[in-house]
Parts: sequence; structure tokens; C-alpha cells
Amino acid sequence: VNRPWYRWFFNTYQALEAGRRYGSFYSTTTFVPAVINTAYAITFNNTYTRADGSDLVYGVYVDSTNTSRIYVDNTATYNFQFSAQLHNTAGGTKRVYIWPRINGVNVDDSATEVTLTGGSNDAIVAAWNFVLNLQAGDYFELIYSTSNINVSIPYVAASSPVPAIPSVILTVTSSVGV
Repeated sequence: VNRPWYRWFFNTYQALEAGRRYGSFYSTTTFVPAVINTAYAITFNNTYTRADGSDLVYGVYVDSTNTSRIYVDNTATYNFQFSAQLHNTAGGTKRVYIWPRINGVNVDDSATEVTLTGGSNDAIVAAWNFVLNLQAGDYFELIYSTSNINVSIPYVAASSPVPAIPSVILTVTSSVGV
């Protein structure tokens, strides 16, 4: 590739990459609802890191005081992907509802119900994604509610040979700016 083409490819790459935003977060908090049928925001207290030790974020960040809020610095379409480990702490059937909020407002037609059945210590992973349009300065929250207080979203410490299990993992990526 000659020099003018190299410059064109490099400048095109730089322009496209400048619009991309991302962040990868997780929680080491065990979430236990105090009251049934109540909306609770999931908080994130850790950021995954790159090989060099820096945070794996660019333009997407957790608010320093309200750690349930994931802010974006660019107007774009974002893909919020999460997984949450749900744990039935007592026998019987329980329902867990999970949905997104943007700027404190529930996203219409976005909730999903997960049913836990069986005995205590049953676990299931809720994992899906939301593709949402956000403006620069908007924030996203992941909300849950349960039909029974005998449900938790636990953090599980490492036990050889398995690494620790975060209670919730959230990965955020954007398309090139809208």
C-alpha cells in the first residue's frame, strides 16, 4: 500500500473508532431484596481492566456516587449486555423481573420474567441484551424486582479451580455515533 492509501485507511479507521464507546463492569455485591414487588437498581463496583492494568472503558462509565448509573458521553445506539446469577434461597417458585431504565424512566415494553423453581440452592443465569438509543450525558440502569424475598443475586468467592463469580456482569458497546 502506498503512502496516500495508507493515510486514507488510517484516517478512516481513526474517524470510525472515535465514535465507538465501550465499558465492561461487574459487581461483587450480593443483592437480596428487602421487600417483594419493589424495583431495585443493580450497582456496579468494579471495572474490568486491560492487560496494562487500565480500566476497560472508553466514553462509558459508572457514576462515582450512584453506582447503578452507567453514563455515556456520546450520542449513539448502545448494546447493553448483562448476565446475573439468580439464586433460589428457599424452596418453591419465585419470579424475578429485570428491565432497563434510561435517565430514571423505565423503558417501555422491556421487562423479562425469569422463574426459579425447585428447592433451595437452585440457580439460573439471566442473560440478555438491550439495544437502546442514548444521548450524550444519558445514563442506563439495570433494574430488578422479585415476587419473593428468598431470591438473591449472589457474588460467589473463588474456590479452586474456579475463579470468583460476579453477581452481575455488564458490557456496553456502541455503534458509530448516530
